[in-house]
Amino acid sequence: MTTTLGLIGAGRIGSTLGGLAIAAGLEVVVSNSRGPQTLSELVRSWGGRAHAADVREAALAGDIVVATVPLGSHTTLPVPELTGKTVIDTMNYYPERDRPIAELDRSELTSSELVQRRLPGSKVVKAFNNIDFRRLELLARPAGSADRSALPLAGDDDGAKAEVRRLLDLLGYDAVDVGPLAESWRFEPNTSAYVRPYLPPRPPGLSGAEDAMRWFMECPGAVLPADRVEALVRTATRQRPAAARERLG
Repeated sequence: MTTTLGLIGAGRIGSTLGGLAIAAGLEVVVSNSRGPQTLSELVRSWGGRAHAADVREAALAGDIVVATVPLGSHTTLPVPELTGKTVIDTMNYYPERDRPIAELDRSELTSSELVQRRLPGSKVVKAFNNIDFRRLELLARPAGSADRSALPLAGDDDGAKAEVRRLLDLLGYDAVDVGPLAESWRFEPNTSAYVRPYLPPRPPGLSGAEDAMRWFMECPGAVLPADRVEALVRTATRQRPAAARERLG
């Protein structure tokens, strides 16, 4: 049973997951590359069940650990401390940010398979990578809600996927099992299941970056139930990783 969520990374997705976990009654141990002293304000905002730590301490503390750093930093993930753990990989590959990775550019493996290779003693599950941080917060709903959305996941270990499915349920989402890590491309950047389906149609007439950002931050989420997620991932077309660009919505 998951009672403590470890976070390696405290960016937008990591901070949102931490807030959802605290609201669901979990303990959260959060870390980043700059040290726990830089996380005091975030931890204070979450209340008494949140703690800041260094990366290795967060890895050891979590029943499940979320790796939510830029993919180019995946080689800094602490291997010994994550051995035996279920590790949720939220990372996406953006070549212009992460530096080109030839095996990914040739589609020889997925980014999550790359992470699994870094962590051979861990059970990597891909999840939370195909939704933006605002909709991740806004669309969370209690189990049984008619307007509940779903998120895809992929992994090679059935037990780890079941564990992550239970966590998703606790945090406010249904889960759609896409299969092994080799199939996680189906909800990576530029696919039909990536970010856009959780957003309402963009209104015409947005006049520039400032208007687009205001709309992005203020617009509600679009409910995406499990059957719709299943259809999107089933019909997905694999994209060239080199075409991926990091953008909001």
